[in-house]
Amino acid sequence: MGVIVVNDRSVNLLENYDIEVLRTWKGRGAILCETKQGILILKEYGGHKEKAAFQDALLSMVRARGFQNVECILKNKEQELLTQDQDGTLYVLKTYFEGRECNVRDMEECRQAVRTLAKLHLASQVEGALPGAYTPRYAHVEFEKHNRELRKVRKYLKDRSQKTDFEIFLMKNYDYFFNLALQVTEELRFYQGTGEKQFICHGDYQYHNILLCGEEMNLVNFEKCTMDSPVRDLYLFMRKLLEKSGWSQGIGFDLMDVYDKVRPMDGTEYRQLYYRLAYPEKFWKIVNFYYNSGKAWIPGKNLEKLMKVTEQEKDKQAFLEKFKAQYALA
Repeated sequence: MGVIVVNDRSVNLLENYDIEVLRTWKGRGAILCETKQGILILKEYGGHKEKAAFQDALLSMVRARGFQNVECILKNKEQELLTQDQDGTLYVLKTYFEGRECNVRDMEECRQAVRTLAKLHLASQVEGALPGAYTPRYAHVEFEKHNRELRKVRKYLKDRSQKTDFEIFLMKNYDYFFNLALQVTEELRFYQGTGEKQFICHGDYQYHNILLCGEEMNLVNFEKCTMDSPVRDLYLFMRKLLEKSGWSQGIGFDLMDVYDKVRPMDGTEYRQLYYRLAYPEKFWKIVNFYYNSGKAWIPGKNLEKLMKVTEQEKDKQAFLEKFKAQYALA
């Protein structure tokens, strides 16, 4: 097995693989190992075994279609994707890219990340059944779940006698965002077509899963991959940048244009993107975090985040109005 420098019982799991380990060291929540096949990463796997098969099928499919900028899951000696330790914990061994995370403050890197995403989607359209394939996810179904949670929290707040400054401010703005959430969900349900093209999305397309390695961008951590409209990934990446920039129209339309030049979107996808951006997800996230945390002490950061959401709402609606006009969405 070679020299092992990490005193960690999970390192012993590497004996289940047909690899020659030269050395190992600890990474962030993982074990890195230098092998004759290059550097690999051993991580705990938190999902279901079926999801690992789906993830592996996606990665194999996009590589076979010419998109090589993705990690690869290595099978063990038993030809299984996951390896179990003595406690029953599952681990996965993957190829590793030496690089740094995408810098969201660098617009050229953000453009490159969007171009890379469009190339991934060109290779990830589903044309047949994949092992462990999941049923398609629809945004309006997720929004309906969020709305049920928002309704429950509103009742909780109304019944609460003594309210903190955060809760008072939250109640003052609750109806606006709650009614907006209901309206967006209802409109999207009306437009959601069952005949939409289905793609495998990364599912968590954020800067820390986009690694710049020299001139190339490589994508990692596909554990949340799912069947959905490709704009799921584009929306997630865009929303973070738009929130950071105060819903800059220049940034938003620039990124959509960059994506469209590599993989042109159709009218259905533009509408999907519009409604995903229109849904008050940041508000729901703040509310959800508040409700599921201890109420005895509410961090001041929560109030800051909520105030920022309300302050940005005018600019967000201006962005959405231009979006609707530019792409002729009735």
